[in-house]
This record gives sequence, C-alpha cells and structure tokens, in this order.
Amino acid sequence: MYRISVDVGGTFTDLVAFDEEIARLINIKTPSTPKNPEKGVMNALFQFLREHENNNVKMVGHSTTIATNTLLGQTDLELPKTALITTEGFKDIIEIGRQRRAEVYNLFFQRPPNLVERRYRYEIDERITFNGRIKRPIKIEDLTKIITDIKNNKIESIAIGFLNSYANPVHEDTISMKLKEEIPSLFVTSSHKISNEYREFERISTAVVNAVLLPVIHRYITRLEEGLKTSSVKAPLYIMQSNGGMAKSGVASSIPATIVESGPAAGVIASAWLGEQMGVKNIISFDMGGTTAKAGTVIGRIPEIVPEYEVAGKIHMGRLVKGSGYPVRFPFIDLAECSAGGGTIAKSFNGFIKVGPLSAGAEPGPACYGKGGTEATITDANLILGRLNPRTLLGGDMAIFPKMAEKVFRILAADLGIGVEETANGVIRIANNIMSKILRIVSVERGYDPRNFSLIAFGGAGPMHACALAEELNIKEIIIPPNPGMFSALGLLTADLFHDYSRPLIKRVDTIDPIILENLFQEMEQEGQETLEQEEIPKEKQRYLRTLDLRYEGQGYELNIKTESPFTSKSIIQSLKAFHLKHRDIYGYFSEEEPVEVINAKLRVIGLLEKPRIQENFKGSSETGYGSRKVFFENQREWVDTVVLQRSQLSKEGEGPLIIEQYDSTTVVYQDWSCHQDRHGNLILRRKVK
Repeated sequence: MYRISVDVGGTFTDLVAFDEEIARLINIKTPSTPKNPEKGVMNALFQFLREHENNNVKMVGHSTTIATNTLLGQTDLELPKTALITTEGFKDIIEIGRQRRAEVYNLFFQRPPNLVERRYRYEIDERITFNGRIKRPIKIEDLTKIITDIKNNKIESIAIGFLNSYANPVHEDTISMKLKEEIPSLFVTSSHKISNEYREFERISTAVVNAVLLPVIHRYITRLEEGLKTSSVKAPLYIMQSNGGMAKSGVASSIPATIVESGPAAGVIASAWLGEQMGVKNIISFDMGGTTAKAGTVIGRIPEIVPEYEVAGKIHMGRLVKGSGYPVRFPFIDLAECSAGGGTIAKSFNGFIKVGPLSAGAEPGPACYGKGGTEATITDANLILGRLNPRTLLGGDMAIFPKMAEKVFRILAADLGIGVEETANGVIRIANNIMSKILRIVSVERGYDPRNFSLIAFGGAGPMHACALAEELNIKEIIIPPNPGMFSALGLLTADLFHDYSRPLIKRVDTIDPIILENLFQEMEQEGQETLEQEEIPKEKQRYLRTLDLRYEGQGYELNIKTESPFTSKSIIQSLKAFHLKHRDIYGYFSEEEPVEVINAKLRVIGLLEKPRIQENFKGSSETGYGSRKVFFENQREWVDTVVLQRSQLSKEGEGPLIIEQYDSTTVVYQDWSCHQDRHGNLILRRKVK
C-alpha cells in the first residue's frame, strides 16, 4: 500500500509516495502549471500510476498555495462576488481596521484591495452586549430587503460578523439559517464559527477572507477529487493547514482560511519530524525553492506557532509588513519569508544589482532551463559559478543550457559595467545576505542563539546555499535530508490531523470557576470528536491538547499556556506559574502581584496518522566519485578544482570543497566543512573547529 503526498511549488510539483511494505520512498518531480495547479497535481499522480496500481493508494496528502494566490490577485483566479452582513454602524470596519498605515513615509501608499465592495456591505439594527445579553433583537423583516439585493447582485458568498457575537452567536446563527433557506447555493461564513474570539476587526476580517476563498477552494478541491475518481483512486484526500496539521478535504474546503499558508507549513513539520527521528531538539528550518526562501524554528521538537497572520501581505527584509494584508485569526506556523528562490530575477538598478522580488517561476523559468527565460536568475548564477551540473538536472531527465545563462548574464554585466563572473558572484552574495536575514528573524529576533541550533536545509536550492548561511550565523551543523528537493512533500506524510477550537472568557483568574472552564473544554472536545469521526479517526488515535490565553490585566496581547485535563483549582495555580515564567522569558520581567486575566480557553484536537519508517543501516557505494570541475566559492573569491560526487557514492566522511549531486538537489560543501551520511541517509555537514 502507498501513501502519497503532493506539494505544489512555484517551479516544480513534487510527489512523494511511501511504500508501507518495504519502507521505501518514491520521488517524482514534474513542472508546475501555475494557471491550473490541479493539473500539475494530476500530472504527477498519472506519472506515478503508470507503474503502480491505483487500488494500492491508501491516502493522498496535498499542500497548495492557491488560497494565497487568489488573495494576491493571480490573473486566472477571479475573486468571487462576496458580501458582508454586520452590525449597524460597522460596515466600514474591514477598511478602518486598526488604522495601521503599512508604509508611514510612502506618500503613494495604497491599502490592499477591498475584498468586499462597500455597496455589498449590509447593516442590521441589532446589538448584543459584551457579556452576551441581547440588547436589540434582530427583526427578520430587515433581512428581506438584503436577501433580495443578494439575489439581484448574484452574490456567491457572504460573511456574517456581528459585534460581540463571540459572547453570544444567536444573531449570526439566525441570519445564517435564514440565508441558507432562501438561497441554498450561497456560501455562508459566520464569524464565531471561524474565529470565536474578541477583537471584532480581526474576527470579521477572518470571516471575510474565508468567505472570499470558499467558492475558489471548494471548486479546486472538487476538481481534485474528481481527478482522483477519474484515475480510479479511492483513497481519501487530505489538505495541509497553516497550523501544520492535516484536514480531510471536505473539512478544509468548508474552512479555507485555515489553509492559506498550506505549502510553507509542510517543510517545518517535516523538519520537526526529522529532528525527532535524529534526536535533535532545536532546529532552524530553511526551505529554498523556485520562488521564495522560508525559515522557521523548531524548539524542543515543537514548531513555533503564531496566533494570527496577515495573508497576502507585503514582505520587507523577511518581515511581514503589518497593515499590508488581510488579518486572519488562526494558528499559523511561525515563518519568515523572502523573495530569494532559484527562479528569483536579478536586475540592474541605478548601477547596482537588485535581486527579487520578481520570479521567473515555472513558465518560462530560469534562462538555463531553455523554456524562453530572458532574465538572469539565482539558478543561472549558480550554473555560471560551476555549482550546478552543466549538462542535466533531475538525474538526466531535464536538459540544462549554460550558454543561455551566460547570455542573460552578459546583458546584466554590461549594464553594471563588470564581468559575468563578478556579476554572478554578486547575485549569490546578495541572495545569501537576504536569506541570512530571515534566519536571524526566526532565531536572534525571537531570543534564540542560532549557535545552539542545527540547520535543516531543503528545497531544490537550499543545500547549495546552506554553508554560506550557516557561516553567517555561526551554526556548526547542517542536516540535508535524503531527498531535500522533495522534503516539503514528505512533510505531508509526517503530519497528524489538527483542528483548533476556541472559547472566549475574559475574566480575572481569581474569579474563575474551574467547573465553567472544564465545561468549555468538554464542549470543544465534543465538537472536535465529531470532526475526527467524520474523518474516520478511531478513538484510540484521538488526542486533546488544552491551553489558555493569559495576560496581565490591561495588556493588549496574550500568551498561550498549556493546562491539564480535567481542569481544577490546582490547574489554575500551575497555569499561573507557567505564565509568569513565559512572560519573563519573552519580555524580561514578570510580576506575581499583578492580576492576570484568562482571555480564551483553547483546544487542539489531534488525529494521529501513521508516519513513514526511516530505513536504517544506510550505506553508500564504494566508488570514490565521477569527476571534478572548477567551482567559484564566494568566501574564497576564487575558482577551485572541486571533486563532484553522486550522493550515493559518499560512503565515508568527505572534506570540502565538494559538490554532491542527486536527483532533486545539489549540495555545495564549503572549505572547512566535513560531511558524512548517517544510518538513515541524512547528509550531516559539520564546520571544523579552528
């Protein structure tokens, strides 16, 4: 039986199949199809099914960037006509937001496009107080005109977000039921069901994002499911969520706001799984693909999580610019990202080299791919400097054209008034500088010392740049997984099912009744259990993780603290102690005298899935290599005659400088670094102590 995962990247679509009988991984790489991403998924699947029985497919996992691409305005992904129903006086809340100007000194700054036109924002005279008391009930007759207008304007999807609905959702439920009765084809999102927390702007923004994505993601997943049926594959389809957990396709398509960062999350989950297998606790995850580079942190084998993210926001120096995107209140894997992938374009700008943010993508791709690319890219620079095989990639399946790379770099070099070699070296050094910043963001800026971490480098281009980045941050150990170019796809096979639930409280700890909190947790557990039963997860594989959002009274932000089950008066004391310690670690101080508030009770429902078993006793072949070539190392600033090996030929410890090639990636080992493969086939690079 096979479990399959498919990860759609900017340049390639990766398929990894795990053979459960012999614990073997099968890797397939096909070009992505940006205008029809599901076509790329099916192309990879069809290639797998040419040699394997469709009845032997047990599960299909998938990560996608279609949600983000939709919000970014990809030309072939049209935003559905969406409406908003809200409390009277609040129709402009999604524009006013927090009055945060993303670029303070930019006179020409423009806010992101409105997802709901103002004429499609409807107000209803209702009011629920902060404590859930109905002050002004809804008059159903007020809804009649709105329903007529929705029908006349052919609205596809609608978000419902009332003030204080987190405290009492009765009005949202009433409107939702009425809309579904009158317009059965309408996609409806109630804010309390997607983000049941206070902060009305973030909650309503999350509901609006979900409403906009619902028709798009529903159609996309439906096409995928139909493609699986056409292929006679009866296995269930699972989608990676932004929180690092999987969800069955039907669940994911009903809450698409949970999958907006689906693709990047898979690599961090794979890193956490690999670290657990190897006994490595603290990891910096570095993923460099065809379009972007991403970094995340794993502490104690648990990925770092943030409670909110601005989707489709702008990235500046690796940081997300607050106020530039659409806030979504949902757990996200904490990632820093920059426009430095293999296909990132380098240009001349005022006599200097500018790398990014544009990418050549999959079509046409870097010039050296021979698909019509006319711009210099990072991949072309690596080829010119001898790091890439000058004849073929993908184990001989893909031809490569060095002369085309040289042609575009000659044009760029002429604009800069320097040589081709110097230009290519400049592109690599600038790209490394950009990428080192995102590693600093997830380590140094989070209060962690990168010297105490191992760097797991993956993606098609990650292992080529890993040594340079490790030297920049004084990281002593690099881990390259057996198939780094397919590692994010593998992450889908290492993830469990996650579903996150929240109940607001907003009370001082000293006034909390433990019974009330226990009832809230049990209510969420019942809801989560029903979801896992829909996903056919047996009770013995269900787990429940309880947490509380705590803060000092008057603070604006909370810290998430684990708590126990069942919840008792002793649990409150333990949670308080953990809160003070965490507050000290993050902010540098704590005060046991200040009153503490409980803001939310949260529950993560986990459905355990089978994980791949790593083959042990890996041994390389006894061959010593198959040649050498001149490679330019920017840290040495000279061409070096460098041994080139196939990865399977590395049977003992190697010394840099060294080039290690394989089907899906190339590893560049710098001078002063040694490397060997462990019993699982992971490539371990260590910096020599001087």
